[in-house]
Order: sequence, then structure tokens, then C-alpha cells
Amino acid sequence: MEQSIDDLRAEYAQLAELARTLTPAQWAERSAFYGWTPWDEIAHLCFFDQTALLSATDADAFARDTAALMAELATGREISAIARAKYAPLDGAALLAHWEPISARLTEALAVLDPKARLPWYGPSMSARSFATARLMETWAHGQDVWDVARRRRPASHRLRHIAHIGVTTFGWSFVNRKRPVPSVVPYVELQAPQGDERWIWGDPASPERVTGPALDFCLLVTQRRNLADTALACTDGAAREWLSIAQCFAGEPADAPAPGVRQVAYID
Repeated sequence: MEQSIDDLRAEYAQLAELARTLTPAQWAERSAFYGWTPWDEIAHLCFFDQTALLSATDADAFARDTAALMAELATGREISAIARAKYAPLDGAALLAHWEPISARLTEALAVLDPKARLPWYGPSMSARSFATARLMETWAHGQDVWDVARRRRPASHRLRHIAHIGVTTFGWSFVNRKRPVPSVVPYVELQAPQGDERWIWGDPASPERVTGPALDFCLLVTQRRNLADTALACTDGAAREWLSIAQCFAGEPADAPAPGVRQVAYID
């Protein structure tokens, strides 16, 4: 749990450091992620870090907040619009200054919990440890959109292992969420860690279905920030390729990966 919290803090800090370098024009530049701007990305993270803090500290308040949010969504409003309205008076710098203390309080609240403590969320409850890694995954995914707008190459770290693990363990979910039958053969996954010769492995090496390649590319794919064709991942035909075409490591309605080439970035660094 301590490592998970430290990694979540580091993910928050890295994104905040990048956000501090954004110009006013960059804060308003539309990304390839549904046209969201860096301001939208930070607003989204701020909104859900605030509700995550409620979940970790006051389950009753979280339940009331959730009921109000569901009622608002039932009117047809989207989460992005709700977050924009909530933080509309804040420019990018002010939004960042508002978000950082909230994310810090969230990590502090999670750090004192039993790793197995169950926390309510939008759907099934999660253990505190899983809750922390889910926040890390979402921060990393939305952070990628900001890095892409800035056209800067994000340094890859060992923190990717959390995201890769979520990606692998949501193999069945990716099919169930689309009402497809879950393949009986689970792929063997072997990923190259960002540093050194370490490899991260899941599954049975004897499986006829395989996925191999850089951990960074796998994480970009399962968070739907890149198309399979734009990665260095290799896979067998069959269940593995079908999975990678629909992989979705986050909850919610089925979402599609970007088309090939749409999110290729001409980095300036």
C-alpha cells in the first residue's frame, strides 16, 4: 500500500509539474481525446479526486454526492460539462492550484487506510489499494492527453506496472462490457519494463495466445490513448488480437480506441 500511495503521489506531481509549464494557449488547445483541452483534463481529475476524497473519508457524504450526480446525468448532461461548469471561474493556473491540495489530501486519506478496506465508488466497491491504483491509472491516462498537447515525450517509469496490471486483469471485462463472449483461452502477456532488462509477466507461458512488447505501448493501448497499429506490440491472431482491439481498463460504457495514426505525436523534445 505504501508503494501504491508513493506512486500515486509521484504521478500527481509529474502531471502538475508539466501543467505549470503550459501557456494560456496550450491550456485551451484541443487534444485528440474527444477534443478535450488540458484544462478539461485537469478539471476531470479534480472533480473525481474530490469525490474520491469523500469516498475515503465520509461514505455517507459520498452516497449523497453520488445521488446528486446521477440525477444530473439522468437529465442528459455529460460529466465533462458538469466539471466545466463547476470550475468555470478558474483559469488553468488557478485550476491547478485548486487541484493540487485536493489530490494531496486524497493520498493522505488513503495512506492511513487498511489496504483491504472497501471504499464505495460508481459501481462495485474497491479495496483501498485498488482504489489508489485506479486513481493512478486515470491520472496517467488523462495526463497523456496533456503531454500530447504539449508535444513532449513523457518519461516512462516503474509506475506503469500498476496500469499494465489493471489492463491485464480487465481482459474479461473488456468483452463483458461489449456483451461479447469471453474467450476461454487467456493470453500470456510479457512486457518489457521501461528501464533495464526486466520483463513483467502475466498468465501461462504455454498459452497459445500471446501479447508481447513495450509496457508503455500496452498501457497506452488499454487506456485507449493509442491504436494497436501505432504501437510496437505483437500478438497472436485470435483472442489476443480481438482483446487488443477492444481493450478497456476503465469502467463505463464501451469506448473505442482512436483510429490508426490519429494520436501519433510529433514530439518537440
